[in-house]
Amino acid sequence: MTAFSIHQREENMTKVGHIPVMYREVLEYLRLPVDGCFVDGTVGLGGHSSLVAESLSENGRIIGIDRDEEALKIADEKLKGFKPQTTLVHDDFRNMDNVLDSLGIEKVDGVLLDLGISSFQLNNPQRGFSFQVDGPLDMRMDQSGWLSAYDLINSLSEREISMILRNYGEERFHNRIANYLVTHRTQHPIESTGELRDAVLKAMPHRYKHHYKRQKIHPATRTFQAFRIAVNRELEALEIVLDKCIASLKVGGRLCVLSFHSLEDRIVKHHLRNAAKAKKIDLIVKKPLRPTDEEIKENPRARSARLRVAEKAG
Repeated sequence: MTAFSIHQREENMTKVGHIPVMYREVLEYLRLPVDGCFVDGTVGLGGHSSLVAESLSENGRIIGIDRDEEALKIADEKLKGFKPQTTLVHDDFRNMDNVLDSLGIEKVDGVLLDLGISSFQLNNPQRGFSFQVDGPLDMRMDQSGWLSAYDLINSLSEREISMILRNYGEERFHNRIANYLVTHRTQHPIESTGELRDAVLKAMPHRYKHHYKRQKIHPATRTFQAFRIAVNRELEALEIVLDKCIASLKVGGRLCVLSFHSLEDRIVKHHLRNAAKAKKIDLIVKKPLRPTDEEIKENPRARSARLRVAEKAG
């Protein structure tokens, strides 16, 4: 990819407000051949894939997978006109092996998993991912899925909710919040993101209620994260897909994984270390790469990103 094309693409991304996290490092460490086959397991709006497409010839190929049909429509428009053959698939990345089999692809040169939630999803109140805008308690990545955050919050037992908050949100006050939610819903269902946010604040110990603005993150952040993970079974899917990514790579092919919180990164770290001990892969970076100060300044949502890279061993 030429310096001009990189600069041109960066300008375009800035205009549309979508900047893929750590895209420079992803492109560098994927090290794709010009006629390579690349799988973007979380294609989203197509940000990373559009940059990869710049580096591939007409003999290259991109397979983009995502659970969000709205995002796939945007990615389809973004990737039109590029030389590589591109196939976008509405599916869960845990089914990557089936997707590749259906396309007659045995092995690929590179795989990317970007585990972050996009600003496109966060900024849409109807999706229910953010406590900063009021909307229905949805949180489904795949809108065809039958289970929403509303269902979990208004039907699970206090103990089950507490476990979700502790295990998926690492929430210190999981018992207090679970108790408050279950008590509150006896009066009427908790229906909106605003109601959930306010309930979390009310459940907090008194000393936190008037000082939460001084905290680095909003008190509801961990609760929203926990229910989103539970609704979409994100950690379970991650455990499954990592083995499939490694199995799908050619010898010398590379896997890049971008994670955004400790639960995800812990799973990726342990999985890749175990695979390295079994001599299935070589770890290209011993510790996760972090975004530069410059990137964090231009793209604040990158601040918590961790990039791990592995290469398929011979």
